[in-house]
Amino acid sequence: MDTQDKESPITQRTLELCQAIVDQNDFQVIKRKLDDFMSNELLKFEYQQVNGLGDLLRMKQSQGVELKPEEVTQFEALREKFLGDPVAQGFLDAQEQLQQLHEVVGRFLNKTFELGRRPDYEDVHDGSCRDCGCS
Repeated sequence: MDTQDKESPITQRTLELCQAIVDQNDFQVIKRKLDDFMSNELLKFEYQQVNGLGDLLRMKQSQGVELKPEEVTQFEALREKFLGDPVAQGFLDAQEQLQQLHEVVGRFLNKTFELGRRPDYEDVHDGSCRDCGCS
């Protein structure tokens, strides 16, 4: 099975799946939210600050270093400021939605390889809750 060939059936069907995803209205809304965030340099900077400080505090905690109250206060203030922006909130929501989409597509592909056939919906969604992503 040559998956490197541009004309292979696998490549063509994969491109069709990609197009079907992109054609969804919900996907376009997600893309706009991501683009809005990516065009805002201040929000990207604030996001990096929150993540960087969060990583530093987690590292300190994992090494048994006691966190100073002012460090925690600084982190919380940065985090609250970032989360208070509607574009930032849209970005985080969009990231979560893309992650869920990626997981669903991955589950179907993994089940295909496992079963050796196209899975039915029930093969992938076995009754566990759909919205929380635990299945």
